[in-house]
Amino acid sequence: MDTSGTLDEALERLHGSGPERLGRLTNHAPMAVESLAARGQARSVHRWLDLYAPKLEEFPARVEPVTDAGWPEALGDPRRVADWIGYFEAEVAERPWREVLAQWWPRLLPGMYGGSTHPVIRVGHAVRTLLSAQGEPTAPRLAELAHGLGYWAARHHPVSVRPSLPGARTAAGALDAVPRIADQSGGFPTLLGRVSALPVWAYEAEQPADVHARLTELVRAATHRYATHGHGEETMLVHAATAPNAVLRTLPALPHELWPESLRAAWTASAAVTAMYAPPTGITYTPPGTFTPEEVAERALAHGDEHVIKLTDTALDVGDEQALAAALRAIELSAPLV
Repeated sequence: MDTSGTLDEALERLHGSGPERLGRLTNHAPMAVESLAARGQARSVHRWLDLYAPKLEEFPARVEPVTDAGWPEALGDPRRVADWIGYFEAEVAERPWREVLAQWWPRLLPGMYGGSTHPVIRVGHAVRTLLSAQGEPTAPRLAELAHGLGYWAARHHPVSVRPSLPGARTAAGALDAVPRIADQSGGFPTLLGRVSALPVWAYEAEQPADVHARLTELVRAATHRYATHGHGEETMLVHAATAPNAVLRTLPALPHELWPESLRAAWTASAAVTAMYAPPTGITYTPPGTFTPEEVAERALAHGDEHVIKLTDTALDVGDEQALAAALRAIELSAPLV
């Protein structure tokens, strides 16, 4: 991880901006700069942020403080995002961050589908920085966790669908078994409402080692699948891999009793995104050469698109040739940041 202070500087710079823009699109900068710093590219963080900065909007105004007694009525209200962030800033200032996370994770997990799964992804990036810290965590990194949790609470959106269809033993097979919704027009909330059935997968996993192994398998399968199916929707299908990876990154900071339900929520998210955006058929993808992980990371940085950077980060977690091929495919399919 970055020990130069660059990531902290970037986060401080970003915390004056809101978590969204244009009323519905996510501010990806905190996640992207964390990915760059984690992959040894801290020297490029501010240069990338300068390119992304025109997309940022001012931090929204507060409406009414969120309280310990009144928080349920504020849950899922995007107008209260500044209130929620302020609430969590106070929480992580007063209590250990792991304690705050453990209390709120089961409250927020059922609604991880709001904001196109970006809030949980942002939390996963924030937790990685905190787990990697040597000594006491810095104020910007604690604040980043507060911003991620606050964004999640404001965009909290449960789903009614529960996996019930026959699945498969492997994550790859279960993703192949996900039925594609017929009408793929509209935004994320509209499409999510059309998902009526998903396959069952990994619901028998209860022990921590089993949960970790199955979630790791899911991240690998979803990442690999992007190489062959990413052409269906080059941006949104990224989340089939990055959302469960955010949960995987968070597991070490959570009590073991929260792990099984975390796996189930991650599967539902990955499967739902697959149902919403997968193309009718996959393709055979051949990468444009053989590249080291470092070279793929450099290519993602040169391309600049925030989703490319984040998928590459997840692909590097997976670490095999098929995962790197998925990152290269994202570079080919996506429009670069200019």
